[in-house]
Amino acid sequence: MNLILIEPAECSGAEARIEGERARHVHEVLRLTPGDSLRIGLLNGPRGEGRVLEIEPDRLRIECVWGQAPPRPQLDLVLAAPRPKVMRRLWPQLSALGLRRIWIVNAEKVEKPYFSSHVLASATYEPLLKEGLQQACDTWLPEVEVVTRLKPFMEDRAPSLFAEHDRWIAHPGAGTLTPPSSLDRPVVVAVGPEGGWTPYELDLFATAGFTPFSPTSRILRSDTFCITALAAASWRV
Repeated sequence: MNLILIEPAECSGAEARIEGERARHVHEVLRLTPGDSLRIGLLNGPRGEGRVLEIEPDRLRIECVWGQAPPRPQLDLVLAAPRPKVMRRLWPQLSALGLRRIWIVNAEKVEKPYFSSHVLASATYEPLLKEGLQQACDTWLPEVEVVTRLKPFMEDRAPSLFAEHDRWIAHPGAGTLTPPSSLDRPVVVAVGPEGGWTPYELDLFATAGFTPFSPTSRILRSDTFCITALAAASWRV
């Protein structure tokens, strides 16, 4: 952990009390003692510096001095639900890259058991997203929505949701990412399942103003392709 993420409910005035894995990390990995300092962040709020007041193997009390909140990410993702074990690997990487919103969609090639997996439940993905934030020293937890029907989402909601966005759809063999016309607009990237989107789905995204691109000519696994596509877009936001 490069930053200890603190929940608002764990704060009382200028102090915070932390238990569990984060406290054990400070005790066993960082090996801090009373008086030592560490990087802290308030969930969906500012970063700052904490001073250890008391520490036990699984319990920590610190004094918090808050600074400014990091900029909120301007990168959004529409992702066809991958296999559960792949999605579990992806969650912390997605928040570490800096995403504002994530829509997990039910594409034609997505097997239905994948889409109903517990890995798409908030009780599973929120701790993994927080893990990624602590790695990247960020505090903004991405908003996540599971979309059961792609067609109504693209036809009824996408026009207003993405009206201010640069819109890109990652698809194998679609060419390379071109520079945007503006650097101050949010960006949304759509990443499909293994093998890419179907022609019907590509038409849905095209109608909603998405431009196809492929960040590489190599054939990659879906999770690697997703990270590569987001990295290609993230330098612009």
